[in-house]
Amino acid sequence: MTSSPPIRLTGLAKQFAKLRAVDGLDLTVQRGEVVALLGPNGAGKSTTIDLLLGLSTPTAGTAELFGGAPRGAVVAGRVGAMLQGGALLPTTTVAESVALVAAAHRHPLPVAEAMERAGVTAFAKQKVARLSGGQLQRARFAVAIVSDPELLILDEPTAAMDVEGRRAFWTSMHELTDAGRTVVFATHYLDEADAFADRVVMMSRGRVVADGTPAEVKAVVAGRTVGVTLRAPAGDLEQRLRADPAVQHVEVRGERLRVATTDSDAVLRLLLAERADAHDIEVTARTMDDAFLALTAAETEEASR
Repeated sequence: MTSSPPIRLTGLAKQFAKLRAVDGLDLTVQRGEVVALLGPNGAGKSTTIDLLLGLSTPTAGTAELFGGAPRGAVVAGRVGAMLQGGALLPTTTVAESVALVAAAHRHPLPVAEAMERAGVTAFAKQKVARLSGGQLQRARFAVAIVSDPELLILDEPTAAMDVEGRRAFWTSMHELTDAGRTVVFATHYLDEADAFADRVVMMSRGRVVADGTPAEVKAVVAGRTVGVTLRAPAGDLEQRLRADPAVQHVEVRGERLRVATTDSDAVLRLLLAERADAHDIEVTARTMDDAFLALTAAETEEASR
């Protein structure tokens, strides 16, 4: 039992009438990994989370947590979950909500410690019904970690948080992952996956379309983007760039020219040779956004054939 991975999904599928939300998913998550689930709306992320927590019954395949049925791991307090639809009693305070969940477990964290880690101490005496969206998410996080779980499963954890709240949340998460906990989080924020995940699992139409480190996933989109500011209109230069087989995309916005290319050196040589007015030149690697769009578009195109 102790050698079993925290998560093992084998041939997992879920059918809702004519919709196949999860389609033969195979996924193993090892201890200590921080895994981001990425995908557009309808990709199957939330359904996958429901299946691995035992909140929904698979149409086919199996979901195991620590080598057994999900319910056993959840009841034992080995799993903490923060779900989009996770409701807290509106008439209780934050502290009372956390204490209520703590009382259901054999070896919980002290309530004060869980609240401190989740950053809710300042509004611990506030009623749940009066919380802002960001405060409510942090209260849900406190409830998720109070059992002192080995595995944390988070569905869009920073939704409704402002920039400061997101930063504070991930600071708290770093402290937990540094202690060796396994974390799986679904997110729409591609920068979060890039910055905080050891591994990115990208989903589309209920299937895995990419699985690797953030760098490996971004590498599926070859090339770099060259940005340059021109004092005069691009004119013929834009047409020459578009005709170059190494150039994937050209975008002109005011004085700023952006060129996506598989040969940034050649583009730079052309720019510098042709335009003495070129300045503020920037060469950047392709982003997680680029990989996300390319991979999900390819999956959609394949499915439509």
